Amino acid sequence: MKKLSLFAAALAVLLCAGPLRATVDDALSFALEAMTPYVKDGYTLREDTWGGDLPVGQQKAISQQLFKGNEYWFTMGTEVKGAVISIHIYDREGNLVENDAWQKSSSGDNKVLGAFAGAMIKPKKTGSYFLIVKVEKSPRERTPWGLVYAYR
Repeated sequence: MKKLSLFAAALAVLLCAGPLRATVDDALSFALEAMTPYVKDGYTLREDTWGGDLPVGQQKAISQQLFKGNEYWFTMGTEVKGAVISIHIYDREGNLVENDAWQKSSSGDNKVLGAFAGAMIKPKKTGSYFLIVKVEKSPRERTPWGLVYAYR
């Protein structure tokens, strides 16, 4: 129950944040929404979040220390309808090391608002890993995105 309370508190803080970062805050709330099933499945949401905006085709690398023996889910979101975003996890040598990844976006008659992406890893060793976030497609010149993660 404590995990869901932390999730609800984090979501409330993001929704009440000031207008200067409204679109990144919206993107973070979408990332938190995408994390909901994992929190319900026993993952612990971390307080660390990342966000920004990117033009189509550009990616951003985020370094994160991960520990052998844990499982991690990273979820990314944006409120931009028609956007396609992605997240992938690489090791220090540049090898793709995620165990699972997915994308969902609004297109056609799809009832999804905005776009979501997720990636999961069970690290084989403790160390620094790189999360690569990318805006694959978007109707906007720059697309706000948010990223959160959880572990168990």
